[in-house]
Amino acid sequence: MSSEDPLASELLPAPLREALRFSPNNAPLLTFAADTLLKHGGYLHAEALFKRALQLQPNNLQARLGLASTFYQQGKHSAAMVIVEALTNPDYAPPKALILHARLALRGGERRLAAELYRRAIKADSESTDDELARNFAQVFPNEALGPKLPVESMSTSDPLEDAHPKGDGEGRERLPVGGLSESPGFDVEKPTLTFANVGGMEDIKEEIRMKIILPMQQPDLYKAYGKKIGGGILLYGPPGCGKTFLARATAGHVNINFVSVGINDVLEMWIGQSEKNLHAIFEHARANRPCVLFFDEVDALGANRADLLKSGGRQLINQFLSELDGVQSSNEGVLILAATNAPWHIDAAFRRPGRFDRIIFVPPPDFKARVEIVRLQLEGKPTDMIDYDVIARKTDGFSGADIKAAIDLAIEARLRDALKTGRVKPMLEGDLLAAVKKLRPTTREWFETARNHALYANQSGLYDDVLAFLGVKK
Repeated sequence: MSSEDPLASELLPAPLREALRFSPNNAPLLTFAADTLLKHGGYLHAEALFKRALQLQPNNLQARLGLASTFYQQGKHSAAMVIVEALTNPDYAPPKALILHARLALRGGERRLAAELYRRAIKADSESTDDELARNFAQVFPNEALGPKLPVESMSTSDPLEDAHPKGDGEGRERLPVGGLSESPGFDVEKPTLTFANVGGMEDIKEEIRMKIILPMQQPDLYKAYGKKIGGGILLYGPPGCGKTFLARATAGHVNINFVSVGINDVLEMWIGQSEKNLHAIFEHARANRPCVLFFDEVDALGANRADLLKSGGRQLINQFLSELDGVQSSNEGVLILAATNAPWHIDAAFRRPGRFDRIIFVPPPDFKARVEIVRLQLEGKPTDMIDYDVIARKTDGFSGADIKAAIDLAIEARLRDALKTGRVKPMLEGDLLAAVKKLRPTTREWFETARNHALYANQSGLYDDVLAFLGVKK
């Protein structure tokens, strides 16, 4: 039996392995085995068994929730979110699903949504407590059983999700919101040395960016003659680990202009109104350093569909974002706005209007040429011998750039273990890399499972036509 077979895992008790050998298509038994692996940290094997159970019983609630949990434990948060959103939509939802959804929402900066989900969970089952969520929301629901009790002095009668004003620290000093940017944005302005020469493949994508961003910077008079402003926005979407951030940084480096990278933690605050101030300060910082590429990573957390938001706070942030994109108060001339997302279906449609993110580009897993370059770059400076990069590239079809790096890291670790035993450094061979590749599966598969559904059933505007073309699916 292969070590890749989940049933070969030593985390499974021998009687359970034997039972599954005799009854390999027993969905409840598969789910029980997967739960056992999940509890003991065997996440990859648990994921495989949950998926096998769902092939046999697609509506198996325990297996669906278990699969979401394995995704969460592996850091596959987008995939986990897709499952729990479906489980928590009904008025009655399993408390465990609500807890997991709340954790994901809190991690994504959606504090209000997380609080509401946690309230629903403890209302449905007072025993469904979570220490991390309880600490975050004990002040929000002081009269409900949230878990471990907090000291009385740490509690407040005000609602921290709704209070718009900074509080004192109890000793007469003003407590400012952490990370507030309204006075002094704390962003580094980079001058990337990467250019498009460092980006293997992606020729169609690079051509789109050339027309929208690079050529206007290089030939401003020609564009002005046609009334085209230098600026605007491009939204990059696709599976995680496929180089969206790398491409944005290379864009700035290609024309030798400033680059400001913004994450969701740089914007989102629990204080009402502070997130909008942070966002305004970020745009002002970019305008002060123009020409500049302003890059937003995980932009779906900042521009979620307003119809999905529970309270007005998130809508206000989106309205602020749209106002900044439009340059209502200050011109965005010379500010080139790029954004990346793994979940374009969560972004409010208003962001796709002309003048905002009016170019939406699908960034697929690297093609053959790009994979060759990624392998070459990742092995640069490392001891290697007799490696055919084309062979490795062919064996990693469907892998993201991050997946390829993970495979190379596995091969390096194997060689390093040998070197520690023998005291000699031996070069990595092609066989070492192929063995490492064989142990991994493309992480892009989960993303395409979700994207395919959106492309087939929620594609009235043709936004996901490139996804269908990549998958070879006819409309």
